[in-house]
Amino acid sequence: MTKQERIKALTELLDKNPDDSFSRYALALEHVSLGETEGAIAELRELIHRDPKYLAAYHQLGQLYCKVNSTAKAKIIYRQGIELALEANDIHAKTEMEEELEEIEDEW
Repeated sequence: MTKQERIKALTELLDKNPDDSFSRYALALEHVSLGETEGAIAELRELIHRDPKYLAAYHQLGQLYCKVNSTAKAKIIYRQGIELALEANDIHAKTEMEEELEEIEDEW
């Protein structure tokens, strides 16, 4: 299956069930793999809106905001993700986002 076919299939799944967090996250990653950063950002923002506890979306969205030089937005989303990781007791995710946040705070 090509990337475009996967995007089509995931979009069809989301048309049937817009609250399918896994499919929305997978769709965002497909956009990333095609270099479609804005499409990925839009899907991740929608995912966080619909499922604010989907931790991986915060990490990925923070990285994408950095990629498009939206560091203020990246800082906000990383901080939200760190809080969520603490609540979920996910030390690995917390540490990764803290390191990335520290990196952009040092740069800017």
